[in-house]
Amino acid sequence: MNRRATFAMLALPALARAQLTRPVRLVVPFPPGGSNDVIARPLAEKLASRLGQPVVVENRPGAGGSIGAGQVAQSAADGTTLMVTSSSFAASAVVQRTPYDAQTSFEAVALLARSPFLVLTTLDFPARDLASLLALARARPGSIDFGSSGPGGINHFVTEYFALQAGLRLNHVPYRGMPPAVTDLVAGHIQLLITTMASASGPIRDGRVRLLAYTAPGAPDSNPAAPIVRSTGLDYEASIWWGLLAPRGLPPAISALLQAAIRDALSEPDIARVYEAEGARPSFASGAEFQAELARDITRFRDVAARANIRAE
Repeated sequence: MNRRATFAMLALPALARAQLTRPVRLVVPFPPGGSNDVIARPLAEKLASRLGQPVVVENRPGAGGSIGAGQVAQSAADGTTLMVTSSSFAASAVVQRTPYDAQTSFEAVALLARSPFLVLTTLDFPARDLASLLALARARPGSIDFGSSGPGGINHFVTEYFALQAGLRLNHVPYRGMPPAVTDLVAGHIQLLITTMASASGPIRDGRVRLLAYTAPGAPDSNPAAPIVRSTGLDYEASIWWGLLAPRGLPPAISALLQAAIRDALSEPDIARVYEAEGARPSFASGAEFQAELARDITRFRDVAARANIRAE
């Protein structure tokens, strides 16, 4: 029995209770070309054939993703307006005033993919492994500058969380986006950067920066080998996720229909290849599991923001 026939049989109970009668808008609250966009587009193509409706990606950027998210929150909860978002949604919920509540205005549909962050240093940095980095930072508090895409961004949060868990005092150097931060790391103007593979793949593969560790398991096999931070004994783990949200009130039968289609779509090898280029792996989890993870991240980031005095500009 082929995959499509198997999917049809598995999804039959949901299809008997619910169906989508209009095209689906898959809102990406960031500009084209970013990671959310890369995750959304191949998924939209696969979902269209499984849902029997066109699935159109719409980029609605602005205000750190809150403009697009606000539009989704105010849409009908009928399964025809969905949003692809990432861990940055949880970070924004902590530091931004938004026209929605990140936990009560949306229905988590499914987790789509995951990727660890990478701990990077300059080539001339004296610490050549994570243990040496920790020892140096503890011996010389405040001597290491780390970059971020801006105050309150996701990599600002995960780096401050790293410092808190390790008992370090690091100096934050905010940039307007990740590209200039990567450029300054390569040039040696900052010494440390925790970012995604997609943001720094060129310098990593060209050997212009040093990869010390991954912040979590799950890096694609094509990524360079490096230890996991937790393997050094540090109680720290952080990863970036991408997930699908709907307006609050999505009928359970529609949610079940979408989840069955998403699970099947994510099993396709060509989606895995696209995601791997982003440094990510397809990682399906149910709406309930995704909702719980979102709540955990918001709670954790609130704690980090309070302890590290993180504020968005």
